[in-house]
Amino acid sequence: MSALGHYLEEEGIATVAISLIRAQTENTKPPRALWVPFELGRPFGPPDDAAFQRRVLLMALQMLERDSGPVIIEDFPDDDPRAQADPGWCPPLVADAGGNGPLETLVARLQSEILQIEDAHRLWAAQNGRTMIGLSGLSIRDCARYVADWLNGRAPKSPRDGFSAPLMLRFAVDDLKACYLEAGAAGNARPSSRQLGDWFWDKTAAGAAIHRLREVCLGSEDERLKLIAGNFLVPAMRVRGGR
Repeated sequence: MSALGHYLEEEGIATVAISLIRAQTENTKPPRALWVPFELGRPFGPPDDAAFQRRVLLMALQMLERDSGPVIIEDFPDDDPRAQADPGWCPPLVADAGGNGPLETLVARLQSEILQIEDAHRLWAAQNGRTMIGLSGLSIRDCARYVADWLNGRAPKSPRDGFSAPLMLRFAVDDLKACYLEAGAAGNARPSSRQLGDWFWDKTAAGAAIHRLREVCLGSEDERLKLIAGNFLVPAMRVRGGR
């Protein structure tokens, strides 16, 4: 986007970029950029906080009045208020799953765990009137079964016409992640995204299963499956062992 800004400015269109990675912005040198100290994927700050997001947007737009360039980079002054951990938050009651036990034990924990979080997820959906679940078109229990089949080395067929099996695996994993993160945020507490991420990736059977699934798929001879495993199953900051 920073490079595109230069082309637009050459045509007489003023631009301003929202920057989430300051070092990258300093290298690409856009005409104007507002750096924000928020996590990737949230350029305007926390969800469901219109007043805060409006502050970010207005500060960015006000930079359009500046002409002291050729490069202007300013920093947004405040952190995301949701980045602070909520000490009163308690995650849904799932056991610390670990990830180093027998595969069959991990699969059994995953399938049992899904039943434990369903109530919490229903509560979140009722509170918010929506859910991010739905990419796979499967129920959450079926998503867990589909992931379990891949973990067990069965390479199952796609459950939906028009979608390859590797793509359906990605969608099933995305739905599982959405289910857990929404369930974890149910109730009156306001956990930070880091709290939710630490809980999911380090404390649940689902997180451990997805880590194990990534390892299994990376060892496949199917290039599509390896591509999905390497890029979409586990966020880069959560990958273990540097692979």
